[in-house]
Amino acid sequence: MEHDSKQTIVGLPENARRPLAEGERYVPVVPGDGVAEVTKRSVSLGLIFCAIFAMSAAYVALKLGQGIEAAIPIAILGIGYSQINKRKSTLLENVIVQSVGANSSHVVSGAVFTIPALYMLAADPTSGVTQPSVWQVIIVSFLGGCLGVLFLIPLRHHFMVEMHGKFPWPEGTATTEIVLSGERVGGQAKILALAAGLGAAYDGIVLTLHAMGEQINFKVLWIGQFMEGHFMKLALLNNAAIVGVGYIIGMKYAAIICAGSFMSSWLLVPAFHAIGQHVPEVLPPGNIPIGDMSINEVFKFYVRIIGVGGIAGAGMLGILQSVPSMVRSIAANLKGMKSQDTRVRTEVPRTDRSLPSSVTYIGLAIFAAGAIAFFTFGLGIEQAFGYALAGTVLVIVIAFLFAPVSARAIAIVGTNPVSGMTMLTLIITGLVMKKMGLTGGPGMFVTMMVGGVVCTALAASGALASDLKVGHWLGATPSKQLALKFVGTLVASIFCGLAMWLLSQTPGGFGSASIPAPQASAMKEILVGIFGTTEQPLQWYLFALGVIFAVVLRIIGVPALAFALGMYLPMEINAPVLLGGILAYFVKRGGSDILSEARYQRGILIASGLIAGGALMGVINAALGVGFGMDTMSKLHILSDHNFEGMVGEGLAVAFLLGLCLLVVGWSRSAKE
Repeated sequence: MEHDSKQTIVGLPENARRPLAEGERYVPVVPGDGVAEVTKRSVSLGLIFCAIFAMSAAYVALKLGQGIEAAIPIAILGIGYSQINKRKSTLLENVIVQSVGANSSHVVSGAVFTIPALYMLAADPTSGVTQPSVWQVIIVSFLGGCLGVLFLIPLRHHFMVEMHGKFPWPEGTATTEIVLSGERVGGQAKILALAAGLGAAYDGIVLTLHAMGEQINFKVLWIGQFMEGHFMKLALLNNAAIVGVGYIIGMKYAAIICAGSFMSSWLLVPAFHAIGQHVPEVLPPGNIPIGDMSINEVFKFYVRIIGVGGIAGAGMLGILQSVPSMVRSIAANLKGMKSQDTRVRTEVPRTDRSLPSSVTYIGLAIFAAGAIAFFTFGLGIEQAFGYALAGTVLVIVIAFLFAPVSARAIAIVGTNPVSGMTMLTLIITGLVMKKMGLTGGPGMFVTMMVGGVVCTALAASGALASDLKVGHWLGATPSKQLALKFVGTLVASIFCGLAMWLLSQTPGGFGSASIPAPQASAMKEILVGIFGTTEQPLQWYLFALGVIFAVVLRIIGVPALAFALGMYLPMEINAPVLLGGILAYFVKRGGSDILSEARYQRGILIASGLIAGGALMGVINAALGVGFGMDTMSKLHILSDHNFEGMVGEGLAVAFLLGLCLLVVGWSRSAKE
């Protein structure tokens, strides 16, 4: 073990990223036996990082509708921890750390894009929907994660071996380079940790201590009053984590997201207000005449629905675009289910040794029994066995069809069209449940639980494919990676469920300006459209307008989902995303291409730290509010409510945010070639 930990690994073999010639075999970086891989250190570190990043990712996804990819920062932190120990971790131990920890991302993606819709519906007593419990969220996430792993077991050989060198694997490539870089990454871990501390301290000062304003409305300058006088809004959330997200997204996509917000706040909201001056009646879903509404109320009741339609339209367009890939992937899945037995015998090399086919079949049987039991007895619906059986069949069939699509999408472009596939799942499941006689609140509850399992399964399949590719390049044992995925999924499900419940207790809850949960809002509107009553009409004309926007954007080549997210999210959340993108632009300016890239990559580390630390502080602040109560928490506030929201708080926020931006740019540009 000591010998392996001191190896000098230059890089991947020459044939790692190209198709193999006939008779040629790929030999990974660590091909032999006897190298430490699954140890107490690697598993415990992976599970700790999994718990931390599950909570952080849940916060960011509920705020922005954007998941964060945890594999790279976890790989950096794992290697950094190794540098301070007497025995450095082996290369394969580091693979296990990031593979186990990365469960946090896919579980969060599945849960937060679906389940918050039930919290939103439960806030309206006329919906008939009850608020899901913590354990229900945990079980849905765990069932979905396990199903995604089970369906990728037979596909491992196809994606890793048969298709070797035929896919770019953008995310897997980045993670592999990080794990290979060894000593250099150990220093980067210090930067990541310091940035995480900075993000936690900054957002803690804002959220917990109220030492400066949480939102900048630019009233210190004349522009704020001018905009409001014309029924427009200009606001910016003072949040380090969101600035970090904007840096990683980059200038282009941050600008597209913010363009959607500008269209909502500076065009559609004033237009609705101007029309409302001549319409004295109340137009649902509003509860007062438009002429009497504030800027935020016009946005909430009318404009935001257009954004929801845009999100749904972008998701469905992604499904249509994936049809050819879907057909190829389903064929590969059927082939894998038939042929995987020949690859799991003991004589197979360690680096190609997967779990036996019996795990897939027995696992699916256990999953089916568990899902039927959960849908029958765990949702509080009487005589639910028939619905449970139908829901379980739908989950297995849809996940079987779409899991390979998710894996192929990750392999080719590095993004997973999971939201569109989940929307299609909700439509199919909702229509089936309604046909079976399950309507109203119970119908919406069961349908969303089915959608939550499917969404998590698809996210799990895509993320697992990338992890397996990292292991295939470096020489990890596939059977060990796959087995540990079940453990990591359980830990991620628990901490994601806890974080989601804590954040649901914040003032306003999900769907509010503080926790918008945009993807889940789109899912909610689909449910209401299928099961809704006259008390909860879906405004199809606004929803359809959003779908039309998505189609037009796709035609002209603008990323429809990014623009639609901008239309849905409040201006104050999108503005710091653009600010982060601008910082990335300034970091890369000047110098040689190598120096520019070095600066940008250091900025990525700093931004990742800001995201992890700031998001974790957001969850901790919610936990403190639940544990001690808002009255007790108010005793920690440095500024009074008036000063916190007024000129004093805003002035301090502008000064500190400017200081944070200068620090990020200066720190990033201090990188050397």
